[in-house]
Amino acid sequence: MIDTIQKRDGRTVSFDMQKIAIAIQKAFDATGVHSTGAEELARQVVQRLDEAGMDQPNVEQIQDCVERVLLDNGHVRTAKAYILYRAERSRIRQANSRLMKIYEDITYTDASDSDIKRENANIDGNTAMGAMLKYGSEGAKQFYELFVLNPEHARAHREGDIHIHDLDFYTLTTTCCQIDLLKLFAGGFSTGHGVLREPRHISSYAALACIAIQSNQNDQHGGQSIVNFDYGLAPGVAKTYVRVYRQLLSRSLALLLNEPQSLMDAVNATLENEAIIPRLDDENGYLARERGLFLAAGVEAASFDKAQGFAREKAVEDTNRETYKAMVALVHNLNTMHSRAGAQTPFS
Repeated sequence: MIDTIQKRDGRTVSFDMQKIAIAIQKAFDATGVHSTGAEELARQVVQRLDEAGMDQPNVEQIQDCVERVLLDNGHVRTAKAYILYRAERSRIRQANSRLMKIYEDITYTDASDSDIKRENANIDGNTAMGAMLKYGSEGAKQFYELFVLNPEHARAHREGDIHIHDLDFYTLTTTCCQIDLLKLFAGGFSTGHGVLREPRHISSYAALACIAIQSNQNDQHGGQSIVNFDYGLAPGVAKTYVRVYRQLLSRSLALLLNEPQSLMDAVNATLENEAIIPRLDDENGYLARERGLFLAAGVEAASFDKAQGFAREKAVEDTNRETYKAMVALVHNLNTMHSRAGAQTPFS
C-alpha cells in the first residue's frame, strides 16, 4: 500500500490519490471530454503501482502510470493532452532550475569571474543595484522564452542561431532614443517625478540636459543621445548673455552716472515690447536702439558709450566663462549620475 511518494527535489510527502484524479480530470477538461471516470482511473493507477511493488513511487513513475492507464482505457486524446502538459511542465521546471543556477551565480560570484554579471559593460554587477537589475533581467528573459516568444524562436536564441538583443526588455519599452532639447525645454517638461520650468541660464540648460538623459535612461533600455546638442543649448547661451549684459550695464550706469534702476527697467520694457533683446552678434541693432533710448532720456552720450562698451565686452567674457563651466559640469554629471535604479551611469 502506498503511503508516501518522493518529490522531484527528494522530499518525501504523504500520498494523496485525489491529486491523481484531479490531474486526470484536468486532462479531460483540456480535450473537451466530459467524463466522470477520473476517480476510477486514479484507482487503477494506484492498483498498478501496488502490483508493481512500488510502496514509495516518485512523481515520474506515477505520471508514467497515468499515461498507460489512460491509453489502456481508450482515452487517446486525453492521454496526448496529459503527455503534452507533462512535457510543458517539465520544460518550465528545467527553465526554473536553470534560472536558479543563474541567480546563484549572480549572488555568490564576483563580476570578474561571472560572464553574466559582465554581460552589460555599462553596469557594475558587483553593486547592490547592479545585482538586483541582473536578477530582474535574467528572470524576464526566462519568462519571455517560456511564455512570450514563439518556441522556435526561443530555441534559436537559446542555441545561438539568432540573437534577440536586450531580450530582458522585450515587452516593456522602446530602445535607443534621440532627445530634441529644443522641443523638450520649450515651456518646461516633466520627468515623471516632477515638473521643471523652462531653463533660463546655460548652467540650467546643461543640468537639465543631463536630467533628461538620466530620466529617459530609466525608462528605456538603449543609449540616449542628443543629436542637436549645440542647437539645443544655444538658447541657454543667449539667455545667459541677456541676463549678464543687463546686470553689467545697470551697475555701470549706477556707478558712472548714478542712474536709477527704474530707468534701466523702463528702457528694457520698451525694447521687449519691440521684441528686441541683446544678442551676442548684435545683428538686430539692439545696441544702437538701446543707446538712442537712453540718450533720449537725457543720459550723457560719452558716459553711456563707456558704460555700454564695458558691459558688452564683459558680458561676452562672462558668458563664455559660464558656458565653459556648464559644459564641465555636464561631463561630470554624465560620468557620475545614476540611472537604471542606481545600477549604472547614463548610457549616452
